[in-house]
Amino acid sequence: MKVFCLGGAGQISREAVLDLVQFGSFTTITIGDYNVEEAEAVAAWLDDPRVDVEYVNVRDHATTVEQLKGYDVVMDGTTITLNGLSTRCIAEAGCHGVNLNGFGEENAWHDLFVEKGKTFVAGFGMTPGVTQMMAMHAANQLDEIESVRVSHGSFRPIAFSKSITETTTYEYDPYLEGRVVYEDGELKQVPPFARPRQVVLPEPYGETTQYIIPHAETITLSQALQHKGVGLIEVRGTWPQPNMMLMKALYEYGITRNDKIVVNDREIGILDCVSQYLGQSEEGQTTDLYGYALHVEVVGKKDKGLQKHTLTHTHPLSDGSVEGWEELRSYTRNVGIPMAIAAEFIGKGHVSSTGVVIPEEAFSPEGIFRELEKREIRVHEEIASL
Repeated sequence: MKVFCLGGAGQISREAVLDLVQFGSFTTITIGDYNVEEAEAVAAWLDDPRVDVEYVNVRDHATTVEQLKGYDVVMDGTTITLNGLSTRCIAEAGCHGVNLNGFGEENAWHDLFVEKGKTFVAGFGMTPGVTQMMAMHAANQLDEIESVRVSHGSFRPIAFSKSITETTTYEYDPYLEGRVVYEDGELKQVPPFARPRQVVLPEPYGETTQYIIPHAETITLSQALQHKGVGLIEVRGTWPQPNMMLMKALYEYGITRNDKIVVNDREIGILDCVSQYLGQSEEGQTTDLYGYALHVEVVGKKDKGLQKHTLTHTHPLSDGSVEGWEELRSYTRNVGIPMAIAAEFIGKGHVSSTGVVIPEEAFSPEGIFRELEKREIRVHEEIASL
């Protein structure tokens, strides 16, 4: 099998490529990136004969389609704004695919994937991705579902890469239509910093204040659990406290609207200006605590009684006590590894559906959990009667 890793030189995607080298069965692993110099450096770091490098620019559509032809799977680590372009390339090239974001740009190419008999799993990292597996694991044990509350703590610098900066600014756009909750049978739009809730994450992260965020789980879980009468789905998230304080202040002062201002006779979006600063500052590149923490709570009926299933996940600490999980890598590996597992499962034919497929319909939660445990990423579950 052959896999093409779009954006494979990125900080997160390179961890997915490393996982394919360590655990995968692909015989050719191509790192395709706009930054060839960085891609070559990643290939040298991996030091594996199966790995090669190609320059790729998904804005050059025809060329990219030709480059992808002949690959079994494309693992797409490109940014949110490129996902529509990259998914189209994957579909037209006749490849299976998976990406990290799953914000909906992929859906336009569903029919083409079906026509070509190929599968594209939209959004499979930690969140979205593993979070849906956790929710489905709990929901599969219940007869009816009252509520699903997905939460995560993403402990990383606010702007360690351009794609992460883009994600940050995207999620707090006050006009974003996709910031929704599912309630009483419909999706309801909410503003940034809506519905604050205290969520206790596994140590060393502890209690956090979390707010509604625009993530795919709200939409995909409402589809997957409709037959169990789910009444409420909320997805929340948090970053390190200084990051949250900054974003809240930017929102309250109107800066997240990204209004145009004029500086030295040049027009620029005010949030774009802040993003540029963060990408070049020490404060934007560092944080005190690194890592990832998921918390999924599912409440529902079982044999006429009410149960609450709480699932969390843990991983090696970022303090250097476990090689390969130091500082930022304890975050990037958490995100990249699930995408690699998904690419391997797709390549091996474990997904029977064609078209753009939501994670809940693609994978068995327990199968994903077993693979994560091999990488020292563990899912924990507590069940309480209410």
